Amino acid sequence: MREKLLRKLEYINKWRMQKISNRNFIIVLAFLVGIVGGLAAALLKGLTHFIASTLQDDIEWHYKYGLYLIFPLIGIFLSVVYVRKFIKDKKLEHGITPIIYSISRKSSRISIHNIYSQIITSAVTVGFGGSSGLEAPIAYSGSAIGSNIGRFFGLSYKEVTMLLACGAAAGISGAFNSPVAGMIFAIEILLSEFSIPVFIPLLISSALAAVVSRILYSEPLFHTTTTGWEVESIFFYLILAVLIGLFTIYFSKTSQMVKNWFGKIKNPYNKVWISGISLGLMIFMFPALYGEGYISIQQILDGRFDSIVKNSLFAEFKDIWWVVLCYTVLTLFAKSFAALFTINGGGNGGVFGPSLVMGGLLGFAFAFGVNQTGIVQLNVPNFVMAGMAGALAGVMHAPLTGIFLIAEITGGYTLMVPLMLVASISYFINRAAMKHSIYTKVLAESGDLISYEDKDRTVISMMKLRYILETNFVVLRPEETPVQRKSDIIHSKRNIFPIVDDKGKLLGIIYSERLFSILLDEAEGKDKTFAVLAQKPADIIDESENMERVMGKMNKDDVWILPVVNKDNQYLGFVSKSSVFNKYRSLLIRQGQYLE
Repeated sequence: MREKLLRKLEYINKWRMQKISNRNFIIVLAFLVGIVGGLAAALLKGLTHFIASTLQDDIEWHYKYGLYLIFPLIGIFLSVVYVRKFIKDKKLEHGITPIIYSISRKSSRISIHNIYSQIITSAVTVGFGGSSGLEAPIAYSGSAIGSNIGRFFGLSYKEVTMLLACGAAAGISGAFNSPVAGMIFAIEILLSEFSIPVFIPLLISSALAAVVSRILYSEPLFHTTTTGWEVESIFFYLILAVLIGLFTIYFSKTSQMVKNWFGKIKNPYNKVWISGISLGLMIFMFPALYGEGYISIQQILDGRFDSIVKNSLFAEFKDIWWVVLCYTVLTLFAKSFAALFTINGGGNGGVFGPSLVMGGLLGFAFAFGVNQTGIVQLNVPNFVMAGMAGALAGVMHAPLTGIFLIAEITGGYTLMVPLMLVASISYFINRAAMKHSIYTKVLAESGDLISYEDKDRTVISMMKLRYILETNFVVLRPEETPVQRKSDIIHSKRNIFPIVDDKGKLLGIIYSERLFSILLDEAEGKDKTFAVLAQKPADIIDESENMERVMGKMNKDDVWILPVVNKDNQYLGFVSKSSVFNKYRSLLIRQGQYLE
């Protein structure tokens, strides 16, 4: 059955290649990716809000509100159970980082289960009150849709990458009903170097996803009315930009700290208990942390500034402005930990949504606090929106995405100038302290990030040592002599010989020039063992080392070839500059052309 299906697929592809050019076929597939991506976005939003409304509104039980403390724990637990029972590799990656890694290291291949598993686990996590966002999971699901459609039709790497980006754009567009932001997100985050032709498929996928999502789930994310901005308040927007930039640095560093802390916990269910119980306690103190947090932002945009305190333990002090201000600031910092605990504890979600919420809270706290001084009266909703754009720009290193996303989802195009100022300044402040975004830092440290600022270094870092390892060498034993191995030495096509003992450990090397001199009686050593004749190599390569370090060793010692060993010093083979250069050329062709 499988072979019959493959033959049929091959026939369809042959017919397609004869009748339709690849460029036109990509446009056709962009339509398909956009429609399916929009359906996935609508399904995720609908499923999440169905779970949330069922728990909050439909279940009538006197003590049900007490369960709000453990709902997030239940959601994270169900997410972990689903992954361990139904995902083959027992691991579900989340966030935007794995998408970037797929482009860099996995030829844009994303496992097909991510199409539905990202939706299921994130809906359960957030629907039960997990304090994370749905945007990263839907972008991941959309990317999986594009990747697998491209692979199904046997497309090349660059074409699959294009469809993957179309899927991510469709996911963001469908989630926010913001086609322009979806397209820009794909370009800024996934396609760092692009040409004009990539706009067409991205536009198609992003626009169609927004249409499909709006038809199936028309409820807007935010709604507000803005009458414009005042030139007199520009100084305060600049101050907000600096505060937002500093906060995004704090959040990026806190993210790495929390991730490292949870990484030390090996049992996945221990992570569930720790994160779930901690999250429940945080929600008990700060109810606005429950779920995505967009409801609190919408209430602030509606002018209900005391709403963030209203359902808390401090509700009776909601009319005291400094209590509202202090409580908002505490909620802001608590949100950063709540989101990170949710994600690292086993729940599925991303920091895209929490970044918006935190930026909005900081914008509100700043404008509300300034207004209480009586010096000036700022438009609080405007500063909330500017804060959202700035946080997104700083955390993700995507200022254009932040600007256009907020402008689209709030209808606040009249605020373009403040949005541009806050987003760009926040981005540059974060970039000055954090060379890489929260999504790319880990990849950059491991050498798995494509960087178009230094393509040579990036292509070399993408190489895997195991793929360029050369093993066709004559191995000499330490107890043997040159005379005993004379025939093997003469007929060897390599000019270097490893000396390896019975346990496979590398004892040294010897070059053919020296061996020939010995065999021709031009030098002493015919009857000496190789253990005595062995030379110490200029350096040794460990199999776990990345190629950037390998090339560094070769250049430092000015050698053309070095031996490779494992962690137990057992000989594996050699790596040469020739094999590196050959692999470099093939990777440069494959990676450098996918956006033409």
